[in-house]
Amino acid sequence: MAKKIVPTKANLIATKSALNFAKKGYDLLDKKRTVLIKEMMDLNKRAMKLQEVIEKTFEESYTALEDATITMGSESMYEIAKSTPKEKEYEIISRSVMGVEIPEIKYEKEGLKTEYSIHKTTTAFDEATVDMINIEYLIYELAQVETSVFRLAQEIKKTQKRANALDKIQIPKYTDIVNEIENILAEKEREDFFRLKKVKDRKEKQELEKENQT
Repeated sequence: MAKKIVPTKANLIATKSALNFAKKGYDLLDKKRTVLIKEMMDLNKRAMKLQEVIEKTFEESYTALEDATITMGSESMYEIAKSTPKEKEYEIISRSVMGVEIPEIKYEKEGLKTEYSIHKTTTAFDEATVDMINIEYLIYELAQVETSVFRLAQEIKKTQKRANALDKIQIPKYTDIVNEIENILAEKEREDFFRLKKVKDRKEKQELEKENQT
């Protein structure tokens, strides 16, 4: 059971201060939520475009590989595939969006460098190689975007929960307490006023009686 607050002017001031603090907190959380939602929506659009580009590039690459396999033979393809260079190193850093750490993948995008002789391959194979290299960078970007969307969604959920707690619980609670204390103090002031008025009227009556007696 919640502790009853004594209806004093000091408690009224303290409760009003808590109410204002809760309202400011809600406004800040509401603004944060708006910024995070906009950021997440922008990233969602970016992710959808990246997925479309990746799917299209994969489709073109597989078609080119099929053509290359027909013209070059599967054994030649396998031997050339063994000379494929290793994946380059990359670094993951982060930036802050309203306190949320958003990942960014830093890498050095290099031009096409083949480890095989172009005289042993076909145009279709070279096209497939270029597509696969580009897909690697696109996947980096998509992973970065999707991770960012996930983190933003988690933070939006937490922010919404805190905002609801203030809007539905804390602010109404403090508002009710302020109204209750103000009503009690106002009633007390009226009672004090009528009490003083009665005392004053009684005193004036007594003075008037004394004057009449003299």
